[in-house]
Amino acid sequence: MKLYGLPGTCSLTVHIALNWVGQPFEFEAVTRESIKQPPYLKLNPVGSVPVLVDGEIVLTQNVSILEYLSEKFPAARLFGEPSLLGRAEARRWLAFCNSDLHRTFHFLFAAQKYLDDPVAQESLKKSIKHRVLELLKVVDDHLKNREWLANGKSVADAYLYVITLWCKQKDVDISAFSNLQAWTHRMAADPGVKAAVKAEGLQP
Repeated sequence: MKLYGLPGTCSLTVHIALNWVGQPFEFEAVTRESIKQPPYLKLNPVGSVPVLVDGEIVLTQNVSILEYLSEKFPAARLFGEPSLLGRAEARRWLAFCNSDLHRTFHFLFAAQKYLDDPVAQESLKKSIKHRVLELLKVVDDHLKNREWLANGKSVADAYLYVITLWCKQKDVDISAFSNLQAWTHRMAADPGVKAAVKAEGLQP
């Protein structure tokens, strides 16, 4: 298996999951320029990460890849406890990270794509940070007296961990969320997380 990822982006979620699977894989770090070039666009015409190549199979989109890895390596329990409710809870929080938190962060990363006026851009970023904190308050409340987002460590935790790294990058202060902070320390100490972060040259 080979994972194409842009260090520090959402593809880190799959990188962590592959480490949890424990099977051999190759990681190729791409750049924002290279993913718009013809060789990469043959793999993913959208020009985004991640891309997973497994033999003749080429998959894009985090959720699709994570589901594939879960089905292929059920012993890894990538969606937490192997019960109907356990898997549903993991999917619930994975969707929350992908559809709510990630989508909101997009406007923080790319305000300049939507607004030309620098003052308007800063106003938008302020509003987006406020919304991110509202969403993370939901997470913090949920994590009270819990170790993980779902019933057992899951790929939802991997995705949320990536988002907490974005918070540091974009000066979104999450220090008031004690449950989230404790969870972050647990994730940072996880061997699979540590290996992925090191391989991508990131600061945890």
